[in-house]
Amino acid sequence: MLTGDMLRRSAERFSSKPAVIWEDRSLTYSQLDKAANQLANALIATGVQKGEKIGMLCRNRIEYAIQFFGVARSGAVLVNISTLYQPDELAYVLEKADVTTLFYEDLFADKVDALRNRPPLLKSFVRIGEGGDDPLFDDFIATASTDYPDVALTPQDPFCMTYTGGTTGRPKGVLCSHLNRYITAHTVAMEEALDERDVVGIVTPLFHVASLNIMFQPAVLVGATSVFLTKWSTAGFAELVARHRMSAVFMVPTQVAMTISDPDFDAGKFASWRKLSFAGAPMPDWVQKEMLRLLPDVSMTQIYGQSEMGVLTSLRSWYLPEKLGSVGRQAYNVDVALIDSEGRPVARGEIGEIASRGDNVMLEYYNEPEQTAAFWRNGWAVTGDLAMMDEDGFIFLVDRAKDMIISGGENIYPKEIENAIYELESVSECAVFGIPDEKWGEVPAAYIKLHRAGSLSEADIVAHCERRLARFKRPRLIKFVDDFPKTPIGKIQKNLLRDKYWAGREKKI
Repeated sequence: MLTGDMLRRSAERFSSKPAVIWEDRSLTYSQLDKAANQLANALIATGVQKGEKIGMLCRNRIEYAIQFFGVARSGAVLVNISTLYQPDELAYVLEKADVTTLFYEDLFADKVDALRNRPPLLKSFVRIGEGGDDPLFDDFIATASTDYPDVALTPQDPFCMTYTGGTTGRPKGVLCSHLNRYITAHTVAMEEALDERDVVGIVTPLFHVASLNIMFQPAVLVGATSVFLTKWSTAGFAELVARHRMSAVFMVPTQVAMTISDPDFDAGKFASWRKLSFAGAPMPDWVQKEMLRLLPDVSMTQIYGQSEMGVLTSLRSWYLPEKLGSVGRQAYNVDVALIDSEGRPVARGEIGEIASRGDNVMLEYYNEPEQTAAFWRNGWAVTGDLAMMDEDGFIFLVDRAKDMIISGGENIYPKEIENAIYELESVSECAVFGIPDEKWGEVPAAYIKLHRAGSLSEADIVAHCERRLARFKRPRLIKFVDDFPKTPIGKIQKNLLRDKYWAGREKKI
C-alpha cells in the first residue's frame, strides 16, 4: 500500500470523523485528505520532481500531518529533521540529505536564517506560523487543487528519511519506502490492538520514527483520532487525556516515570486510558509495577525495533510478570533471528545479534554505501544488539555489541550491571559504560540517578553488585547525577558520558 492511500481509505470510511486534533484546531479525515492533496499539488506546481527531498523542521502540530501525507502523494521524499539540531548540525543533515525545499516552524527561524546559502541544493523555504519573508504554509497550499495528484508511484519507491538518534556519532539518513513503513504501521496496529474507536495521544516528537511511524501512521491506517501534544509536561499530558478521552499512547519510559511520580497525580484524569506502548530505553521494573498499581486498567505493550527496520518484537501485557525483562518475541508480519558473526542463526539460549529481513527493512543509509553494506550479513539486516532467546521464543537483550566492555580479557555486558543496579529501589536511571584502565584495559563505570528520597552510597552500590555479579563486573567508578543527556526518544547518550574518559586515547568502538 502507498502511504497516501492509507489516508485516502480512512477518509472514505470515516469522512466526517476527526483525524487530527492539535490545541484548538482539528481536521476531519476528509479535510486532512484534501489538505494533503493541496500540499502535494502545490509542490508539483513548483517543479518538485519524484524522489526530490523535502525537509520538515517542526514540532507536533497540525501542519505535520498535512505535510506527511502530502509529500508522500507528491512522489517526493520527506526528510524528518530534529528540532533539537543546532545550525551546524542542521546544515550537515540538510546537505547530506540533498534537501531542496525546507518547511520550518517560525519558532526555528533563527536557526534557518543561520544556514541560508550553506547547503548548496537548498533553495526554497516555506514558513509554518507567522511573520517572515518566506511563503507561509497556508498560502502555499491555498489555491492548489484538492484532487488526488496523478503521480506514478509503487510501494517500493522511496517515501521518507529519518536520521538516526546520533548516540554514537554523526546521524545517518535511514531511507525507507512506502512499503517499509506500511509493514510497520500494520504490525503496530495488530500488536497494539488499535482500532477506529481509539483516541491516540502523540506525545513524542513527530520527527522521530517512534511517534511518526509507530503511532501516527497506524492511527490513520485504522481510522483512529490522533491528538498532538506539542511540548511535553505531566500536566499537559494529564489535560490531554482528560479533555479528549485519550485511550492509547506511545511513550518513552522517562515520560511514564514522570507521570506516575508526579506529586499532582490524579488517577481520575486518566480514566479513559487503556493502551500504553513503550520503547526507546529500558523500563525500570519499579515503573511497570507502579503503573500496574496506580492504573490497573492500562494494558502495557513493550515494543522493540529500530528506525532501519521498524518494530521487530512485542511483549504484550498478558505475558507479565512471567516474561518481565524480555523485549518480547517476533512481532506480527516480520522475520527476526539471532545470528552469529557469519550470519548463521544461533541455538536457543545462546547469545547472538538480533537481525531481521523482509519488506520491513529500509532501502539504504542514504548516500552511505559502505555503511549500508555493513548493515547486511548473509541476507540479514543487523541491529547491533546482542540478545538471547528462550525456549518460548522470547528475546532478552544482553547489550549493544559496541557497548561490550573487555576487561582483562573478560567480556562484560553493561546491561547486566544496569539490571543489578535497577534492583535497588532508590534508583531511577543508570548508565554503565567502559572507561580506560592501565591494568585491565577498561573497567565498568556507573552513572546513577535516584528517583526518590533516601540515600545510597558508592559502597552500597558496589556491595550490591558484588552480591549479584562476579566481582570483576562491579563498577570501579560510581557517579550520582541529576539527569542524563538523551536522544529525543529517551535513549541515554552513553557516548557523551564515555568520550571524556577516552579523550586522547584509542577509544573502544
